Amino acid sequence: MRKLKIFIFNGVLLTITSLVMQTIGVSFNVYISNKIGSTAIGVYQLIMSIYMFSITLASSGMNLAITKIVAEEAHCAKTIKKIVKKGLTFSFIFGFTTCCFLYIFSTYIAKNLLHAQISNIPLKILAFSLPFLSMSSCINGYFSALRNVKKSAFAQVFEQVLKILIITFLINYFMPDGLEFACISLVLGTTVSEICSFILLLIFYIADTKKFSTANNGNSSSKQLGKKILKVSTPIALTSYIRSGLSTFKQLIVPIQLEKSGVSCDYALSRYGMISGMVMPLIMFPCSLMGSFSMLLIPEFSYLHVEDNYKKINFILNKIFKICFIFSFLIMGIFWCFSEELSTLIYSETEIIKYVKLLSPLIVFMYVDNIVDSILKGLDKQVSVMLINILDLFVSISFIAILLPIFGVMGYIIVLYISEILNAFCSLFKLIKVTHFKFDFKNWILKPFICVTFLNIVFKFLCPNIISSTDEVIFAIAIFAGFYFVLLTLSSAIIKEDVKYFRC
Repeated sequence: MRKLKIFIFNGVLLTITSLVMQTIGVSFNVYISNKIGSTAIGVYQLIMSIYMFSITLASSGMNLAITKIVAEEAHCAKTIKKIVKKGLTFSFIFGFTTCCFLYIFSTYIAKNLLHAQISNIPLKILAFSLPFLSMSSCINGYFSALRNVKKSAFAQVFEQVLKILIITFLINYFMPDGLEFACISLVLGTTVSEICSFILLLIFYIADTKKFSTANNGNSSSKQLGKKILKVSTPIALTSYIRSGLSTFKQLIVPIQLEKSGVSCDYALSRYGMISGMVMPLIMFPCSLMGSFSMLLIPEFSYLHVEDNYKKINFILNKIFKICFIFSFLIMGIFWCFSEELSTLIYSETEIIKYVKLLSPLIVFMYVDNIVDSILKGLDKQVSVMLINILDLFVSISFIAILLPIFGVMGYIIVLYISEILNAFCSLFKLIKVTHFKFDFKNWILKPFICVTFLNIVFKFLCPNIISSTDEVIFAIAIFAGFYFVLLTLSSAIIKEDVKYFRC
């Protein structure tokens, strides 16, 4: 019971933190989008895709390795300090090496991969953040393993707020107008905030380890721990390199293939920025309510896997998936039904409306895949997760090359559907194969889908084009959600045992 309370407390804390950060992030994203335009957002998304690949190289699986090994050695205080120290050393080496590579090749990347829209300065600025980001990832792994996420959560909020303050100041008061300076403002805020966040996390870590600084237990040598860390991180890192490299390549070729459909470079970057930088963050925003719990599932399922307690694993899986599917269908229904109202209130560009409506059904697949991936990682199937992602990327890249020159933006929408559905089904199939848990199609998928479809028809029939103000939209969404849960209860998709279990 105590472990359950700690898990729930950490989950609620991280969820609130993630929700606050996502709210701030989406609001700031709206502000930036309206400030610099969708074309600049498209270029920035390309920069960030390159940056994400650099982060993968810099972190090299250290976060998950430290989380798993510290969780397994939680009873040995002295060993934990050795693990984290060795992890920080590896993290700095990987981060510094990646920093040098990005700095050296920044000119080539800017000219050939960023459509010569900006200089290499933004990439050089981002390069300096990589060693600090890599070491932060290591320390966060330590806090996650020991179920002590308060400090990580505070550091994340601090980083986000600092980044927003720096970027806002630079864009409004310091940098001149233009695509180049807009991107410099964005990456400078990212770099400074990452460095400051690492310093804060390091202070928290030092303070946290003082409580067992004099402990004398644990016999593992530094060399043995180094081998153990590399044994866990190396397969994760190698598959991560391939997955992240393919993901970056996928993002980089989207504007190129869109241009082949007959549109201009600016139009291709604008539509790419609109979908990837504006629509996708919007529909993924509610996922923050589940995302924090999904990260906490990694150490929890790791403990159960070590104990070989598959009976409890199956029990928890049934509860998790019931919540996940019910929640994701609700969010899908809300975006499906209120796409026009939400898009109009949040963004000034009305063209976003059709993309929100078109992509809303993907919410179920994306949210469920997020949960499944975390569970598989906890069950020591992280390599399988990576291989599924790699397969997804190979398929996506192939369809991008074929469909985008023919169908343009709609081809990109089709590719997103193929990618998310393939990934979700493969991950779910792997989890079922490993755990043999029973999938309740009727109560998890069929009934929620019927409920949201019915409510969508009713709401569009009873109140067409009369919801306009923010208060009215919020009220309508609340009514929609209320009736959704009533219908699920009446159809026995939600039963008394569910309420009793989660109440305790």
